Amino acid sequence: MRRIGVVVNPIAGMGGRVGLKGTDGKVAAAQRRGAEPRAPDRAREALEAIGDTDAAVDLLTYGDPMGETVASEAGFDPTVLGEPVDPDATTGEDTRSAVRAFVDAGVDVVLFVGGDGTAVDVATAIDGAGAETPMLGVPAGVKVYSSVFGVTPRAAGHIVATFADTERAEVNDIDEDAFRGGEVVTELRAVATVPVADQRQSAKQRGGGSTETLASAVAEEAEPGVTYVLGPGSTVGEIKSRLGFDGTALGVDVWRDGEVLVADASEQAILDVLGEENVIVVSPIGGQGFVFGRGNQQLSPAVIRRSSIQIVASNRKLDEIGRLRVDTGDTELDESLSGWFRVRVGRYQQRLVEVVA
Repeated sequence: MRRIGVVVNPIAGMGGRVGLKGTDGKVAAAQRRGAEPRAPDRAREALEAIGDTDAAVDLLTYGDPMGETVASEAGFDPTVLGEPVDPDATTGEDTRSAVRAFVDAGVDVVLFVGGDGTAVDVATAIDGAGAETPMLGVPAGVKVYSSVFGVTPRAAGHIVATFADTERAEVNDIDEDAFRGGEVVTELRAVATVPVADQRQSAKQRGGGSTETLASAVAEEAEPGVTYVLGPGSTVGEIKSRLGFDGTALGVDVWRDGEVLVADASEQAILDVLGEENVIVVSPIGGQGFVFGRGNQQLSPAVIRRSSIQIVASNRKLDEIGRLRVDTGDTELDESLSGWFRVRVGRYQQRLVEVVA
């Protein structure tokens, strides 16, 4: 029987759709902007996937809101090893305490729900306990730069229930204040033991060749009256420059008829300015291939359903990632986005690439 320790960071990802690019130290700001918890639903998906494997599992977790109820709702009768100091304001120390309890109880793997900051807390607690317990993340945060996550919540659940081997992987985190200012400053924070699995995501990469011709063509073809929702990243950033403005490098900007309608927009701000015809322009994350669900949660299911989609990328980037991925948090939408998609790679050239949920 596999013993799995499950800990949920209940505030993970709350800053994404409201445009905060992270939640570390920004919970109150996210709540003022109307942010809602994302992690419990992601946790439930992962736990249901564990149940679907029919593996013999002994589930251990922490008191609410860090796992107890969501584990029960997913059909488990979990052993609760403790509870957060203040359930209304959980902290990284609560996560570390939960993980130490899991290690003391001899779990075979720790499944955590959160982002890179949560990954650091989990890895730190395991290392501090002198253990080499495997860990795996359910992607729920805004920042998911580390290679210690399943590509989706369901993938993470399936992996922890069925994996046979482990390997070492990097845990990275970024400076959120620099990130909000448009700069990615990554730092290696730990090296962790993780399950070996095809459905574990790669570490995020940056860069990937010249995009000037591609960007110029997209900008020149912008149509009057059409609202363009321009995602983050260097490739789309070049398009923003060609449209005549300094875009938000790691945020979403909305442009129509020569005017920036919203800079560094939240989900609601995007919805407020959408027109009759809307186009989302995004580029996949290098090394991972995600076009929705990583670093651009402002492009929510509600925004996507009101827009057409244009994916742009260099041939080099597509060669590196192979397939594109979506993880919007809406299973029905993810399935509708799956299949073969024409990705623009040059002024005239397009390339068929498979999109998978």
